[in-house]
Amino acid sequence: MARSDKVAAVAELADKFSSSAGVVLTEYRGLSVKALMQLRRSLGDDASYAVSKNTLTTIAAREAGLDTIEEQLVGPTAIAFISGDPVVVAKGLRDFARTNPQLVIKGGVLDGKFMTPDEVRKLADLESREVLLAKVAGVMQGVLQQAISLVSAPLSQAARLLAALEEAAGENPSLLAPPAPEASAEPSNVELAAEVTPEPTTEEVAVEATPEPTTEEVAAEATPEPTNEELAAEAASHAASAAPEAGTAPASEPLAAPAAEDN
Repeated sequence: MARSDKVAAVAELADKFSSSAGVVLTEYRGLSVKALMQLRRSLGDDASYAVSKNTLTTIAAREAGLDTIEEQLVGPTAIAFISGDPVVVAKGLRDFARTNPQLVIKGGVLDGKFMTPDEVRKLADLESREVLLAKVAGVMQGVLQQAISLVSAPLSQAARLLAALEEAAGENPSLLAPPAPEASAEPSNVELAAEVTPEPTTEEVAVEATPEPTTEEVAAEATPEPTNEELAAEAASHAASAAPEAGTAPASEPLAAPAAEDN
């Protein structure tokens, strides 16, 4: 291979390493061209399968930052460059190796991390992305259906109740008549007891009663007895008012004629 061809091949391999989601290294010793073509078809659009020389692959892996795969680049090597679901690719390689033992899985790289042959086989045992998405969609659909049922159940019950009420009202219009005003309820014994004015207690009666006057208050309010001097002054005042005015002589009463003496 000319040098320019080697440079182009290395550049192409490096680009595939960088643009792929992962790679799986295999040894195809003893496989026919027909078997390799069958393997490429089984991988479909999820991966491209190509045979490459180890020297060129080593250089391209170093340029792409995948120098961890150099130890697996021994013997005839074919690389599966993953562009789709890694689980589908791992399943395809595992299933093909079961019927074609000449195909040996050496290892791989997924999301920048190296995988051993056992890890590649464990990846093949997982469910594919489509199956997982279908399961998630089924779970979500079940949850949504349950939520719809929870929401629609009260609505359907209310609709059935309204339909039954409408049918009953057609047979008996009084069902839709406004209720009669309620009669005034008789007050209970408790309410009557609460409205009755309570009897005053002994203490309240004692507070409201007029207190009896003390001996000192009675003595202060009583009219004092007049003294002898006050009585004498009052008598003199009455005598003065009864006497005739000054300058007027009292009319003398006619003197009775003396009785004739008996001779």
